[in-house]
Amino acid sequence: QVQVVESGGGLVQAGGSLRLSCAASGSTFRVNYMGWYRQAPGKQRELVAVISSAGRTNYADFVKGRSTISRDNAKNTVYLQMNSLKPEDTAVYYCYTDYEIGGRYWGQGTQVTVSS
Repeated sequence: QVQVVESGGGLVQAGGSLRLSCAASGSTFRVNYMGWYRQAPGKQRELVAVISSAGRTNYADFVKGRSTISRDNAKNTVYLQMNSLKPEDTAVYYCYTDYEIGGRYWGQGTQVTVSS
C-alpha cells in the first residue's frame, strides 16, 4: 500500500532552479530517512542528498552549495531545492523513503532537463 510520488521536474535553462517534491503515504510506520538519487542516460544511479527524521543532511559533492534537502515530517514529504542548475544535472531524479519498519520504497522518478 506504500506509495512514493515525486513531482516538480521539468525543463529549465542553465542557471535556473527547480524544487522537487516527494510524498510518501500508505504506511503507519515511522519514516526514518528520505532522500534523492538521480540517474543520467548511460550512467549509474547516484545519491544526491539524504535527510534523517531529525533533520540531519548529507549531500553529494556535486550539489553542495547549490541544493537544499528538507522535509515535512507531518506530511511525510521531502523536498529538493535545486539552484544554479547545470546541463550535467540532467537526469531522472528518484525519491526514496526508508521506513523504520518495512524497508525502502522508491518513487517512479521525475525528469529534470537542463538546457545550455
